[in-house]
Amino acid sequence: MLDYQKEFIQYALDCGVLKFGSFQLKSGRTSPYFFNTGLFNTGRQLDKLGQFYAQALIESGLQVDILYGPAYKGIPLVSTTSIAYARMKQDIPFAFNRKEAKDHGEGGALVGSPLQGKTLILDDVITAGTSVRESVKIITHAGAEPAGVLIALDRQEKGQHEKSAIQEVRDTYNIPVLSIISLADIIEFLELDGNSAEQLRIIREYRQQYGI
Repeated sequence: MLDYQKEFIQYALDCGVLKFGSFQLKSGRTSPYFFNTGLFNTGRQLDKLGQFYAQALIESGLQVDILYGPAYKGIPLVSTTSIAYARMKQDIPFAFNRKEAKDHGEGGALVGSPLQGKTLILDDVITAGTSVRESVKIITHAGAEPAGVLIALDRQEKGQHEKSAIQEVRDTYNIPVLSIISLADIIEFLELDGNSAEQLRIIREYRQQYGI
């Protein structure tokens, strides 16, 4: 685990984005932790979040031409990440979609730079892969190439079958799925903390049951 990943986990805890306890998920599972990027909800927090996304992209070594954010959560993510990436490395264009196509003015379903070249999709997490599937259709229809997906957290958790939604995305589209952190990083963070033995036990049991 790299220093920026440790910093991100601590930051997520400080902002209440990462919480430990007992949480009912949409899947019906009871998770010992919960992660919600929607709680990065101030200008300073969003600015910092973009820096973590940009750092993860830089560390990956993946070369892309444009960032794409699926509405709605992807819109602030792609905006703040493009700003951070411009500060840290180089200027980069971005785009996002409208939920409903505009039928006046310039029209269309896309806002921002034209989609072209290698396009990186930004999202918070991948639960069912629906957002990625829709994004890939939009990107390929525009004549661009899906180059990968960058998310905040990889839960490393089985979906409805033996594979995780992230593994299914990788296999279906043959593109990398990058993440700022994973469940393994959270576990390592708690191990280093040294004061979370019970929380670690519960999370490990959860991973034993549902992990990939």
